[in-house]
Amino acid sequence: MSLKFLAILAASAAAAPLVERTLLPPFSLPNGQALRASGVATKRVGFQYAPGIGGGVYSPGGTLGLALIANDEAITTLDLTAEAGVSGPDLTKATLDVAKYNNLQSLSDYVKLYSDEWVLSSSPTGQMPGMLTNYTQDLLFSMERLSLNPFAVRRLIPGSDSVPFNVDSTIVQDVTGSSLSSLLSAGRLFYVDHSDQAALAPTAQYGASCDALFYLSESSNQFLPLAIRTNVPNANKLIYTPKDSANDWLLAKIMFNVDDFFHGQFHHLAATHYVAEVAFQAAERTLSDNHPILAVFKRLMYGAFGIRPLAVVVLLRPGGDIDQFFAHTGSAAGDYSANLYSTGGAGDVMNNYLLTNLEKRGLINSSAGPALPHFPYYEDALAIYNSVHTFMTSFVNSYYSSDSAIVNDSELQAWMTEANGAAGAVNFPTSSTMNTRGALADLLTHMAHIVSTAHHTVNTNNLITGGGVLPFNPSAIYKPVPTAKGVTDVASYLIGIDQVLNMIENQAFFSRPLVANSNRTVSNMFNDPVMLGRMNSATRAANTQFMSEMNAQSAAVSSRQFDANGLCQGMPFIWRTLDPNVIPFTLTI
Repeated sequence: MSLKFLAILAASAAAAPLVERTLLPPFSLPNGQALRASGVATKRVGFQYAPGIGGGVYSPGGTLGLALIANDEAITTLDLTAEAGVSGPDLTKATLDVAKYNNLQSLSDYVKLYSDEWVLSSSPTGQMPGMLTNYTQDLLFSMERLSLNPFAVRRLIPGSDSVPFNVDSTIVQDVTGSSLSSLLSAGRLFYVDHSDQAALAPTAQYGASCDALFYLSESSNQFLPLAIRTNVPNANKLIYTPKDSANDWLLAKIMFNVDDFFHGQFHHLAATHYVAEVAFQAAERTLSDNHPILAVFKRLMYGAFGIRPLAVVVLLRPGGDIDQFFAHTGSAAGDYSANLYSTGGAGDVMNNYLLTNLEKRGLINSSAGPALPHFPYYEDALAIYNSVHTFMTSFVNSYYSSDSAIVNDSELQAWMTEANGAAGAVNFPTSSTMNTRGALADLLTHMAHIVSTAHHTVNTNNLITGGGVLPFNPSAIYKPVPTAKGVTDVASYLIGIDQVLNMIENQAFFSRPLVANSNRTVSNMFNDPVMLGRMNSATRAANTQFMSEMNAQSAAVSSRQFDANGLCQGMPFIWRTLDPNVIPFTLTI
């Protein structure tokens, strides 16, 4: 049976609620039976914590833990084998067409890399409309902070924050119509800081460890860039603004995007993979296999533990893809993720609940300044988040008749203790705070969010369709960061023809085009017939409602077009990344 046939078969799976009869007992809460408690105790012996594969948080150990990794590695291998059947022909075609790229002598030559190329790997959306034509627009650059990687930007709060670096007052007035102090006091000043990357071990490529100021324009009501500062050790810190030459300013934006790309990839490793893995391992060691909560969590973690072993072999190892295509080494990237998890906020569970995190960064519901007129990530993630929360609320309420039932669930409370103890979770709910049905629904919604919408915003299909698309979103530059202004050839800073196709193939390696419209999408997050067969009728009904809502959301996302002003969601490119009938319901690499 061919890979192509298997792919077509998977993609044609009916997106409809399914229930499969099973001889296994219905899922249930702890009932005081010694046999159930003994089963959990036995599982704890076989499921241990082991050193993190590739560093970072614990990986599963013991006989049961190693069996889980082996099972998930098999899932990952099947996915990659199928993906190779897509990206391989794309690479072959791109290689045969190499003459048309004109040796990548100009920025327009980089655009040709995607002209009738990589079609299979970037399906069903292709490169984001506008990304290859409008990349010189400042609005596109700034709105990438609210879509392609929305996890780094924050509003500067008057009275709490100061302006991180000064910009010539005449330039600020000319660009914004105001002063830095006035922008700050009005809550219209925003900041992204990637200067911490300056301490990371470098590769043969380069990054500028930029930080940048953005502002909300009072005249246009658009979120726009104000200034970008380079922070290369032992070199001049240059401050670029829209008033610089077109080439200098474009290169500054590209250099910032290099750093933002690095942050997006290795922040996501900490904030999604690590957090979910820690929480799941604690759950596996404390919840019975007959517990409905563990059943849902297992569904969310489908194949998840097969990813880190692959990342070590392909990405993190010396000479691997990170060393080849990023400005910092694979070893440095692993350390960066580990530090973000433990001390950089990425591992913080409750403070990273979707709404809590965005409010904390002043991006929604802020009393410090005016609301962002458009926030594409928030708009699309919230639609999925709300539907997941509705499902989780129905699910939790159907098994727990009251808040006291939450408190009295010994396995659930043991999960809280385990996560905050041996597992190494950060700011996970405790036995004292996990005391309402709403608290449990919130936690489960967050787990669903981080393995799907949070992850796929910066990873998976996003890389080859927008987040890593050249010439504007490279993972490194290939000449030293300028120490003075006056650049005349921006293209000379980008990856060369000898490596570029392998780099794009690496991005294709992350994409999952075959998942689109299959039973592996977000719309099918809970649509597991075996699991539903053991669930109660309320949960099955909640799944039906969830799927209906996701199909409606998919229709809205997939049909987006530019408006009369050439904008979509306030951006000069069309962002369809979080289409629930396209992205997987669980983690990918």
